[in-house]
Amino acid sequence: MKPARRLRQLQQPRSLIDYVRQFLTPQVWKQARQAVPPARSAPRWDLQPVVLVMMAMTWATGDSQSERFEKARGFYVACYQARRRPGKTLAGFQKALGRVPMRQLRALAAGVRQEIHTRLGTRRLVDGFEPMGCDGSRIECPRTVELERRLGQAGKKDAAPTVWLTAFVHLPTGLLWSWRLGPGHAAEQVHLRHLLGTLSPEALIICDAAYMGFELVRAILASKRSFLFRMSSRVHLYTLEQTLLKDWTEGPVLYWPGYAQDQGLAPIRCRLIRIPAKGKGKGSVKRDVWLLTDVLDPARLSVATAAKFYRWRWRNEGLFRTYKRTINKLKLTSRTVRLVHREAELSLLATQILLAHADLALRAETTATPGAPAISPRKILIEIRREIDAVPRRKVKSYRQRLDGCRAEDRKQTSAKATREWPRRKPHKPPKPPILHTLNEEQKVLLNQHISAAG
Repeated sequence: MKPARRLRQLQQPRSLIDYVRQFLTPQVWKQARQAVPPARSAPRWDLQPVVLVMMAMTWATGDSQSERFEKARGFYVACYQARRRPGKTLAGFQKALGRVPMRQLRALAAGVRQEIHTRLGTRRLVDGFEPMGCDGSRIECPRTVELERRLGQAGKKDAAPTVWLTAFVHLPTGLLWSWRLGPGHAAEQVHLRHLLGTLSPEALIICDAAYMGFELVRAILASKRSFLFRMSSRVHLYTLEQTLLKDWTEGPVLYWPGYAQDQGLAPIRCRLIRIPAKGKGKGSVKRDVWLLTDVLDPARLSVATAAKFYRWRWRNEGLFRTYKRTINKLKLTSRTVRLVHREAELSLLATQILLAHADLALRAETTATPGAPAISPRKILIEIRREIDAVPRRKVKSYRQRLDGCRAEDRKQTSAKATREWPRRKPHKPPKPPILHTLNEEQKVLLNQHISAAG
């Protein structure tokens, strides 16, 4: 074996904590500590043990918080035997967790995101774009008096208090990228605007029809990013010449709502793409998918590429399924607002590192972007729990060797994603096509004025 290859093998992480250190590097910890003024004394629960124990509690098994805390604390002590031992009680840990500033946790997440960006390298780009899907979901919380008063009620009548999670997912790999939390009635468009700074200039933001809005599109373009949104009948678009929707394939349009015209705002030049429906719908009629993008050049973003990117948006739903069902965060356990936000923040960080370290181990850096995710989060979580529980095995394999068996089945989706209609759930109705208008003479004069002002 060549010395260089032997050296690379020796430098590869072999245990779970080695992989965690690949993303929570000393520089990332330093960046998080610099986000807040230093404490006067060295507490028993420093930032590092609080974060690592909370992440291990997210991964560990147990019927109660106390049981998961004992396992997580034991795992931390075994990994950092030379460090000062943290406290022994769950109550003390929760008090220490509540004292950690949220901006410190966000700085930690920003550092991990930068490490993921670096390790993905050229794999983060597909056809010159970095496809980023954005979607949101509610996470249920306990029915305590404080949470009901502070978080309010959202969704159905008499529902439990919830936290709204808006998340960006790197669609080629399915990795959680960035997120923002708010009460259950939070506006997801506002969350998306706050998250724009977490994206690279090559990002192509891909969303469903619920995110479409003139102010949001202006904010995306002002940030020098691009978008690909699904259209619905709530959107009114304009063309210079009269064109029928039934004859449309793709072409330039103007996004110019009536209130924007009244306020003297310039129209946004876009390109409308029609993706023909394939096959027959089950339980509902399939409709064509209409997409709007600011990428006007078909050579840069073809119809086939746009259709592929929007199909990948389903991986946002896969991420929420992993978080809620696999990680078991369908309902948070904390009973105060401070602890709810910190539990959600660190459990999302644990989910991000779970997916990212599996991607680092199972996908070669030189491999082209796969057509579908090849990682099984469930199998990865099982191996993580074996590491935390320190289950004795006759044939001892390293954690890195066991990760090789955590690949998902390579199969092609042939059946409908929704197999049947669930009771008490409204049936899904695909969005209808956008409303297409032809500019009248007055609007053409106004358009020419904007063009002259811009020139």
